[in-house]
Amino acid sequence: MFESKSGVLLVGGLGFFLFAFLSNAVVPVLLYRDLPEATTTELVAKNAQVMYQFEELSNRYPEQFEKYFGEPTQENCAKALELGRQIYVNEGCWHCHSQFVRPVSREVDRWGPVSRTEEYQNVLQRPVMFGTRRVGPDLSREGGRHASDWHAVHFYQPKLVSHGSTMPDYPWLFDGAPDRPNQRGLAIITYVQWLGSWLESYPYYEDYQPLEIERPEAPAEESAANPAEVSAATPAEEAT
Repeated sequence: MFESKSGVLLVGGLGFFLFAFLSNAVVPVLLYRDLPEATTTELVAKNAQVMYQFEELSNRYPEQFEKYFGEPTQENCAKALELGRQIYVNEGCWHCHSQFVRPVSREVDRWGPVSRTEEYQNVLQRPVMFGTRRVGPDLSREGGRHASDWHAVHFYQPKLVSHGSTMPDYPWLFDGAPDRPNQRGLAIITYVQWLGSWLESYPYYEDYQPLEIERPEAPAEESAANPAEVSAATPAEEAT
């Protein structure tokens, strides 16, 4: 059997399979087995960007935020991230959105830097949601690409901000309106804004250049005048 062409191909195929298994599974495990797995609390403590987004949510939706999370502390942010990931998994977001930027097909231009091993060495990446298809865009670098209010409307009714989107509505993440996200809504927005926030290029992954806006300078007399004094003086002048 092994002297025939089919036998040689069989042995060669098995050999290549074993080589691929060793190089792509066993070797990486051995290389990174001593790399500690970061907890959610550690992730928040080392990431000012995700705390910024969490605090921004408290300013944007103060009533809802205070009702469901209270103060924008690191502890509450960690709880929101854990709940947000759970909702992301439960709602099946990973069916249509991958979380792995590959070094092919100009993916770097579309979604940012190629994914690295250390990005997945934390509890929020268990299990890792690499994904098998992209009905929607990859979300590995989604954090900072859109404001939180955009995400709120997008979760409430995607077609309002993304024409032709096949994403379903998620009204149960809100208390009746897109500007009233409930605990689940605030949590999943926090989680989405966390994705990619650990990168130095956050929040702009494209070649972003701020526009130079020329604003007219106010006349010296108008800028020096106090509006309150002008309004207070006007009735007196009219009376005289």
